[in-house]
Amino acid sequence: MLRTALLILCCSAGLHAATCESLAGLTLADAKVTLAKPVGAGEFTPPTGSAAAYQKLPAFCRVSVTLTPSKDSDIKVEVWLPLTGWNGKYLAVGNGGWAGSISYSALAAGVQRGYATSSTDTGHAGGGGSFALGHPEKLIDYAWRSEHEMLLKAKLLLAEFYGKGAQYSYWNGCSAGGKQGLKEAQRFPEDFDGIVAGAPAANWTGRSTQSMWIAQAVRAPGATLGAAEFALVHRAVMDACDAKDGVKDGVLENPRACTFDPVALGCKGDVKEGCLSGPQVEAVRKIYSAVKDNDGGVVFAGHERGSELGWNTMAGARPFAIGLDHFRYVVFKDAMWDYSGISFPKDADLATRTDAGLINALSTDLKAFIGHGGKLLQYHGWNDPQISPGSSVDYFESVRRVMGDVAKSYRLFMAPGMAHCGGGEGPNQFDMLGALEQWVEQKKAPESVLASRVQEGKTVRTRPLCPYPQVAMYRGSGSTEDAANFVCKAE
Repeated sequence: MLRTALLILCCSAGLHAATCESLAGLTLADAKVTLAKPVGAGEFTPPTGSAAAYQKLPAFCRVSVTLTPSKDSDIKVEVWLPLTGWNGKYLAVGNGGWAGSISYSALAAGVQRGYATSSTDTGHAGGGGSFALGHPEKLIDYAWRSEHEMLLKAKLLLAEFYGKGAQYSYWNGCSAGGKQGLKEAQRFPEDFDGIVAGAPAANWTGRSTQSMWIAQAVRAPGATLGAAEFALVHRAVMDACDAKDGVKDGVLENPRACTFDPVALGCKGDVKEGCLSGPQVEAVRKIYSAVKDNDGGVVFAGHERGSELGWNTMAGARPFAIGLDHFRYVVFKDAMWDYSGISFPKDADLATRTDAGLINALSTDLKAFIGHGGKLLQYHGWNDPQISPGSSVDYFESVRRVMGDVAKSYRLFMAPGMAHCGGGEGPNQFDMLGALEQWVEQKKAPESVLASRVQEGKTVRTRPLCPYPQVAMYRGSGSTEDAANFVCKAE
């Protein structure tokens, strides 16, 4: 019994200032600790899913908190505090889509790296947007308040437990989690020392609009597309453009150098297998094209050439649910709203005006974040079929237009062949958080990030990801599967 108690109290930084269980009695403003208990190594069981993925977890103190910053708020947060081996740092992890649940796998990944880690459900349960109807405070919680309030309470808890605050604070998220990271940098610039923002849904209303644009395009008479058509277009794109970057490897290093026009696949005469009907050609062109406003300005970038194998996300049998929910529950506030009646660009403008910067994270003012030494690493897969990668390029360029050269504090890495937050045909595994740590703590800015493609447990290709607008260029000799034979250069 005595040995167990000592193990619970001991950590690499010395004796804990408080026991795990004692955190249950901590008084927090607009919040209540609902659970505080130690979890043995490999003993965590998630509320849903298999416990097998958590068997390598070290022992940690699990704290659950409910936050109530408004009368209609019900924000669930979990804070996991390593019992031994704490690295002295704090990591907040992001969500996907409309959130509605704790990101347990991301919490586990953080604790395995030695971080005190936290996650929030953003203030509601379930993965859809219906919670927002009639609940403006809950929408605020989702949009930005839950993440900031989580950070404030998590830092209090870890300071109470360890007897000192975190030396560094980081954010790591992709998709909606990437947007959350950008929102933090824009709205609460002092919260984090470093932020990883992957495939950010920063232009939330633009992405929602694009999803309805695509839904209409592929439902025009004769325009239906399916797996066979996606594969047909993808093969044609690869045949036309794969070798343009000097390496024929099934990946486009820079899709924007590819100008393939789907009209080349148009059927000559009767519609038959291996070609596209006129309406299908037009639908593909619309998927590639940006949605624009009345003045010709880009509302949201189109999908890139090379991303076709993932088009079922938005061009499949059902409209993209995240976008549909946004128009139903936030823009029109009508659960029965039918996407077929959407008008472009009128309703795109309505979506932007309705949001008024609430969910969107498009502010170009990063002066305060950069001013206190904050570092921002953004990444995006060029083959992303859910959040068009051009939206990341557009945001990055908008910041540079306003602030000038920001390379000392903000870098964007585009991942050739990678889909949404991973997957795809290109190297898609990399340690962006590790690169951020070196930048923040050792002042070593990432000149490239090593990415790997793993198949059946074996690394079959490595390639450097380069800071935009640089691309990885083959040196001309050596294996094209080895990153050492590539160099980052501007085209």
